[in-house]
Amino acid sequence: MDAATSGRTRQVAILAFDDMEVLDYAGPYEVFNVAGELTDPAAFAVCSVGLHPGQVVGRGGFTVLPRFTIADCPAPDVLVIPGGAGTRRLLGDTDLLGWVRSVSVEADVVASVCTGALVLAAAGLLDDRDATTHHGAFAELEALSPSTRIDRTARFVQAAPGLWTSGGISAGIDLSLELVARLAGSHARDAVVTEMEWGWPVMSMPTLFPDSNLWHGVHVDRLDPLRTPPSRG
Repeated sequence: MDAATSGRTRQVAILAFDDMEVLDYAGPYEVFNVAGELTDPAAFAVCSVGLHPGQVVGRGGFTVLPRFTIADCPAPDVLVIPGGAGTRRLLGDTDLLGWVRSVSVEADVVASVCTGALVLAAAGLLDDRDATTHHGAFAELEALSPSTRIDRTARFVQAAPGLWTSGGISAGIDLSLELVARLAGSHARDAVVTEMEWGWPVMSMPTLFPDSNLWHGVHVDRLDPLRTPPSRG
């Protein structure tokens, strides 16, 4: 339903934790925040939520001071779980996993970005469902949740009516735009895309970066093995 006609402002909570991937967190935050600013009444209000009080430090020293913790966060309508190396320390956090399961019962949407899917899997939310994650973490997801059907090519996947997963890092922006369209209307999504100048045509990339190895019909799962960056998942 369109927030502009319903008058409803959906509360979006984005989990923040140590060693999270920066764009996994900041990309969805920007999309939903801009969508809230460009709709009247605001379709979304965004906040960050941490595991405990105090600041968290993401990849590269990126620092966030969450407004809430999982103990005092008002029930969100949308929950976004970023990925990053820090997700592995969350997989045995029973308080967090219980909170995620509880939120999933009432929220309109629970979504993961990148290896945030591992948290959903550890919470049991991806059992016997379709999902995706960062291409470097397919094996981890498969080991953690053997019944999950992993889509290795999709940008994002709807696992259930209110449950979504996305591929790595920048895919979280595309998933967030999809969710804006579904929750606030395609006009809201289009306004955000225009404001953010998101989505340069792929065909322009060879002109911008002619020395790149990635513009010769190579897909994400066939990257040049001679140029392997540190894992971002």
